[in-house]
Amino acid sequence: MKNVFVFLSLFVLSISLFSQEKQQDSLKVEQLDEVLVKAVRVNSEAPVTHSNLSKEEISKRNLGQDIPILMSYMPNVVSTSDAGAGVGYTGIRVRGSDATRVNVTINGIPYNDSESMGTFWVNLPDFSSSTESLQLQRGVGTSTNGAGAFGASLNLLTDAISEKASAEINSAVGSYNTFKNNIKFSTGKLFSGTEQGRSAEFSGRLSKITSDGYIDRATSDLKAYFLQGSYVDDNTLIKALAFGGFERTYQAWAGITATQLQENRRQNPFTYENQVDNYNQDHYQLHWNQKINENWSSTVAVHYTYGRGYFEQYKENEAFSDYGLSEISIGGEIINTTDLIRRRWLDNDFYGTTFSVSYNNNSNFDLIFGGAWNRYKGDHFGEIIWARYASDSEIEQRYYDTYGDKTDFNLFSKATYHISDKIRLFTDIQIRTVNYTATGDFDFVDESFFFFNPKAGITYNINNSHNLYFSYARANREPNRTDYENGNPTPETLNDFELGWRIKNEKISVNSNLYFMSYKNQLVLTGAIDDVGAPIRENIGDSYRLGLEIDAKFKISEQFSVQPNIAISGNKNLDFSTSRNGEIVALGNTNIAFSPNLVFGNILEYQPTKNVQLAFLSKYVGEQFMGNIDTNNSKLKSYFINGFNVNYELKPSKIVKSIVFSLLVNNVFNVEYVSNGYYFTFDDTWTTPGETTTLDGAGFYPQATRNFLVGATFKF
Repeated sequence: MKNVFVFLSLFVLSISLFSQEKQQDSLKVEQLDEVLVKAVRVNSEAPVTHSNLSKEEISKRNLGQDIPILMSYMPNVVSTSDAGAGVGYTGIRVRGSDATRVNVTINGIPYNDSESMGTFWVNLPDFSSSTESLQLQRGVGTSTNGAGAFGASLNLLTDAISEKASAEINSAVGSYNTFKNNIKFSTGKLFSGTEQGRSAEFSGRLSKITSDGYIDRATSDLKAYFLQGSYVDDNTLIKALAFGGFERTYQAWAGITATQLQENRRQNPFTYENQVDNYNQDHYQLHWNQKINENWSSTVAVHYTYGRGYFEQYKENEAFSDYGLSEISIGGEIINTTDLIRRRWLDNDFYGTTFSVSYNNNSNFDLIFGGAWNRYKGDHFGEIIWARYASDSEIEQRYYDTYGDKTDFNLFSKATYHISDKIRLFTDIQIRTVNYTATGDFDFVDESFFFFNPKAGITYNINNSHNLYFSYARANREPNRTDYENGNPTPETLNDFELGWRIKNEKISVNSNLYFMSYKNQLVLTGAIDDVGAPIRENIGDSYRLGLEIDAKFKISEQFSVQPNIAISGNKNLDFSTSRNGEIVALGNTNIAFSPNLVFGNILEYQPTKNVQLAFLSKYVGEQFMGNIDTNNSKLKSYFINGFNVNYELKPSKIVKSIVFSLLVNNVFNVEYVSNGYYFTFDDTWTTPGETTTLDGAGFYPQATRNFLVGATFKF
């Protein structure tokens, strides 16, 4: 790996020194780039609640932590990390909805795992370094490709075409032996100035991130690559991308008990030296954007993702019968259990196409018609690689061999009509079909779903600085594989109402909105996890989320700005019932698990000179329950953490155009807090809401106390 880094460093430096720099019409290229995500994004006046994060904003704290951690200060977002320090397995919740309910696309291509619906950023280390921008739509949002959005949709746009040749070398070091190194290059636009503005560009990135983690032995060894080739002329943009990563992480998903949290919050119950995940994931995308004429344009993409890997576990006193083995007799003693080491494998393929056609008459009517067809085929199998008592097993014998096969097809049509200078109407209609067949720890699944998802909204421009909007969106969503493993789930339905008021001028930007999300048969987290760390969910009857969100940016002076956001909400299960001592007990209205009623964030920035930026970062998350029965020992306490970020830029010479030094101090006041956990009950042990049991049925994921990352970016 070191030799590759050295070679590419020399290569990108030579590009920077010897390529000719030419002035180009960057706006045209940028517009063509944005077509990649036009079908799934919205503009600033759309009646959709959303926030954007630009490349510049991402880069300030991009020192090795994953995308969910970099999004921590966005409105109504709660981020967490299994290893405690933001490297490795990380997760995100939006409006209390976990990652399986946040639809993620990369250049409009679905990224959520088709079966679990989760997003595993650990498989794409340092992807933030190749992200041009991201948009987070809270609530249902607009129609997109892939799984339905029940909490939010997140769209990432990868690096835009660079006008000029460039190179970067980035290095960072920090607490818990965290190291990040990457190199990036771009050839800039080659052959420009030819007929019809034809040109090409090649760019890429290699990354390596390692960390010991805050939690004992929660190590991460992550490698990643990103390659992009582009062709552009006056009317065409063609992009071919290959990116992916390899991760080897020591498992920390078991959390620790309340007692262990008091004894030593950094301990890890796993002790087997090879209790690790090993996973590779490679993505290939080909995009063709075509401007047909002044009014019409189109885009079509094909994609393929190949994932494969396993996690290894040491298990004690496992029953032979669970592994299809026969009991044995040793010295007259019957042996039917054994200690063993197992590997649980995933080997999957995901491929398909997305497409859209856009019409814009540059006056009062915009239309987008699009859709996607995608198929997932995944093998799940387990191997015994060692056993204290092998019974009649063979080397690497498979003790289960199952599969999942899922086809997802959708069509949508979005239209925006300007009734007048002040009133704009928005409509969005989607149909989606899903076919899923699978075998596993459940009866054979063969399900087909048809979903109709209408959306509509109106924006009223009071004047150039103020507008109001109202929208309604309906979403339907199928169960995931874990849901089938834990019961007989049914699809869930969400009706989302959003009422917003936006203010924007040179010094002030304020976005405020009320939302009401009404669910039928919502698959809520029970708080428990299964034997591989996947969260267990169950259908409930009716539930809702009602909240107020406000985010703003105030430019106090040329040097000072402040960016606060706050979310106040009520999140309730209606007439909730559960089992106790073999009987169904009605608990009335209870809180939805992992849904804090108050989330607050703030970024205070000070720029004393053009090349120095300082920021003080704050995040408050109110108390939340890890289950749905409101018992005290299922509570996660509220926490308030703060960070400090410094960026200082030097421009020393023509060869090294810029050196940016960055410092990030997280949790500066050394708060001991827990951002995530799980909770389970037994019929005869839990108590009524508000009481506390002696049962230690909760697990916790402690987050790092004061820690730092410091880095340098050399731009050529």
